[in-house]
Amino acid sequence: MAAILPKGKNWRSICKRLILGTLLTSCMLLLYSYAIPPKQVSMHEISVPYSCSSYPAQAKSFPRANATQGATGSGNRCLPQLDIMFLKTHKTASSTILNILFRFGEKHRLKFAFPSGRNDFYYPSYFERSHVQDYRPGMCFNIICNHMRFQYSEVRKLVPADTMFITILRDPAYLFESSFHYFSRIIPFTWKLSGEDKMAEFLRDPWRYYDPNSFNAHYLRNLLFFDLGYDNTLSAESLLVEEHIHEIEEHFDLVMLLEYFDESLILLRELLCWELEDILYFKLNARKDSAMSRLSSDMYKKATFWNQIDAKLYHHFNVTFWRKVDAYGRDRMQRDVDELRQKNKMMISICVDGGEAVDASAIKDSSMQPWQPLGERSILGYNLKKKIEKKYRKLCRKMLTPEIQYLTELGVNLWITNLWRRLQDFLNW
Repeated sequence: MAAILPKGKNWRSICKRLILGTLLTSCMLLLYSYAIPPKQVSMHEISVPYSCSSYPAQAKSFPRANATQGATGSGNRCLPQLDIMFLKTHKTASSTILNILFRFGEKHRLKFAFPSGRNDFYYPSYFERSHVQDYRPGMCFNIICNHMRFQYSEVRKLVPADTMFITILRDPAYLFESSFHYFSRIIPFTWKLSGEDKMAEFLRDPWRYYDPNSFNAHYLRNLLFFDLGYDNTLSAESLLVEEHIHEIEEHFDLVMLLEYFDESLILLRELLCWELEDILYFKLNARKDSAMSRLSSDMYKKATFWNQIDAKLYHHFNVTFWRKVDAYGRDRMQRDVDELRQKNKMMISICVDGGEAVDASAIKDSSMQPWQPLGERSILGYNLKKKIEKKYRKLCRKMLTPEIQYLTELGVNLWITNLWRRLQDFLNW
């Protein structure tokens, strides 16, 4: 009996921890997702200047859609575009683009419109100007790029008239797989799924589990359409879907594609008249291979069918993307992509210890730890080389800094995000 007693105590201790963890997680999920956004008060409208760049006179003559006359174009000179709105969509390598924008903003001493208290603009609520940290009517912001549920009319009132609007999409089947893996633990209806392959079970009969009104349900159906501010539960055959897709095309100057990430960055550089050095990158927030599901052709079809609106959206902008590539020149694009990849490879050899991303447990510097999904440590990170040539030290550290840490360095108040992170670290311990 004496030998059995410690085991009983251990079981009671485990049960207490599980109950405590469940209660804490539930409270934090509610706090994080439903923390009351700042109230939108009635304010006297003060118009934002035409441009918030340091050279407004020249900026007025900057082409609105600079598809063929960038920094490496036909010899026509242009000024770097400083006013940028990037809609950060979920699970589309958008954290890598944020790192590029953060570095460019620091380089040119630009003013960011950041959220207050957390790393998003009270997503999944629609964006409001009052969500911006220290916002006052008429303020001039160069860059806005954190997660939000897009609301064009409200963003338009915040940013100057010469702002370039940019976003990125991903093949909806692969986006669904990534989103299911990353968010399923905070989507209650997925808790009913059993078996080792929960995603396969879900896709066999989605309506058996899916409730569009359930907490965080938007993560698992037409997430791109939702992030862009539209109703992700519409019938894919609704005329509104095509209407909204054309609105998106009118609002955005460039829609990038994850599957052609390097080509997208070359188009971005051309549009914004940036230098090649401005778009160098390391892949951030990547999952380790063991955490990835391999979509069979059957699963791919099911995931695409379940996300039909996103599939229509992706197909439309896949067509427009290659039109832009054709306008840029296929041979020229290949040369520039090759140069970008060569420079990125060079930076890896200069900056990254071991030359590749590593498991979270192998990251030596805690300040380089990426954000992890609840209950897992599946996101890879990097170790910075100890001996780096002086001229590359700052750039290397900036390129490798995860999003949350970079936001903190830029002065963003992240008290809600940091509180949630501490709870996650406790539960993952």
